[in-house]
Amino acid sequence: MTGKVNRLKKLYRHSDKLLMIPMDHGITLGPITGLANIDETVKEVFKGGADAVVVHKGLVRYLTDSIGNNEGELIVHLSASTALARESQMTRKELVSTVEQAIRLGATAISTHVNLGSDFEADQLRDMGLVAEECDKWGMPLLAMMYVRDGSKEHEFDGARIAHAARVAEELGADIVKVNYSGSVDSFKQVVQGVKIPVLIAGGDRVNSEQDLLEMIKESVQAGGNGVSIGRNVFQNEDPATLTKKIRQILDHE
Repeated sequence: MTGKVNRLKKLYRHSDKLLMIPMDHGITLGPITGLANIDETVKEVFKGGADAVVVHKGLVRYLTDSIGNNEGELIVHLSASTALARESQMTRKELVSTVEQAIRLGATAISTHVNLGSDFEADQLRDMGLVAEECDKWGMPLLAMMYVRDGSKEHEFDGARIAHAARVAEELGADIVKVNYSGSVDSFKQVVQGVKIPVLIAGGDRVNSEQDLLEMIKESVQAGGNGVSIGRNVFQNEDPATLTKKIRQILDHE
């Protein structure tokens, strides 16, 4: 496991808290604001202190100036679905790449997405378990993006269900897990205490204000969270570098 340990250490470029910016939304939503010129956005978030970005394999070719110059780490996302699918299929995530391909692209880590409670839960659990074994084989860290998607918006932010989701990721072999913030310090403590792997919070839908986002991050750290993996609320901000820097300061000093 020496390779995995070394790569995990590389991810922590600034402190013992991780700041990842997922930018895998283009497959789901198309060329939305912040992703049309993804190379510039990646440079901005690295300038602000992001440790890594999460992208699909086809965009890596545009990031050689930043990734190649060691400004931050690359995580290749293996799961995909689109908003163009029939509503009944929208929680279905399919593997569209491999661990070996991510290694060829120079990735420091891999990520996958699982929607628990969906009609396709079993397939996604199987896929994640097999990816975890491939990650062990090649010494690649695995970030599991775990969501409760059973049709109830309330359940997506339920502390007990989120704790269960995090535990599923750990038991299947993930090295880091990303989940929704459960809404309070006390409830999120239960999530963090239920696993031994680092727990990151997702940004979710666009928040009402930057201050709301920063307060959520602060609370997650107070509960024992290990960092953030926040996409749209950062890369669609009018100044991604400055917002990333604010998040970095909370993670490093809270």
